[in-house]
Amino acid sequence: MLNKHSSLPLYSQVEQYLKEEIRNGGYHTGDLVPSERELSEKFQISRMTVRQAINNMVNSGELYRERGKGTFVAAPKLAYPLKGVFSFTDDMIRRGLTPSTKVLSFETIQDAPPHIYRKLERELGSRLHRIKRVRLADDEPVAVETAYLPYHLFSEFTEWQSSGSIYEYVRNTLGKEVTRAKQRIEASIAGEQYSAPLGVTPESPVLIVNRKTYLNTGEPFEFVQTVFRSDKYSFSIEVEHEKGDDDVSRY
Repeated sequence: MLNKHSSLPLYSQVEQYLKEEIRNGGYHTGDLVPSERELSEKFQISRMTVRQAINNMVNSGELYRERGKGTFVAAPKLAYPLKGVFSFTDDMIRRGLTPSTKVLSFETIQDAPPHIYRKLERELGSRLHRIKRVRLADDEPVAVETAYLPYHLFSEFTEWQSSGSIYEYVRNTLGKEVTRAKQRIEASIAGEQYSAPLGVTPESPVLIVNRKTYLNTGEPFEFVQTVFRSDKYSFSIEVEHEKGDDDVSRY
């Protein structure tokens, strides 16, 4: 039961109750959770308080609503760590999921946008591979990638090989190491371009990661834009506070 004398707001206590039920197996992914009326009667609190708790969990992606049906437990999001360089394939295997790839297109081009050549530190008009593919976890689409690879490094790279891990090709075939990457994240909507391959509506929110990845030689070998389903992915990073002599707290 809730502690009405606690300093913790009642809606937060309702959230804690629902989260513990999900964590302990009381509710599973796709299960219908009790209605606002049922929870308000159970805890003898207002429906407005219950609504705030449920809204918070819907906004955080832990629950989702279906009009006319109720509120359900959402599938856990995949946490995408921003610290470290890893392949989608390795990441999914580490999570106990089965990765797969659907190649949408594989082209060798010489007319990429100028900023792509700048990112890859190649001359305008140089040959590049442009690969578009859908990344799946347990056969469910979670991201769409558009990758640009310099042809001089990947001259023997084939469309068949692009359905696997590019990082594995770099390690095992090129005999080089992937060492670091620069990433930029932005929020957007799927739009007509990504809604179909991701299996979402055009208005669905997505997270876009632009990444430039380097070899141990210091040479960039990949520029890739990945569009993630925001209902499947969250992003996490661990930061450390570095305090110097001139450190001044402003908050």
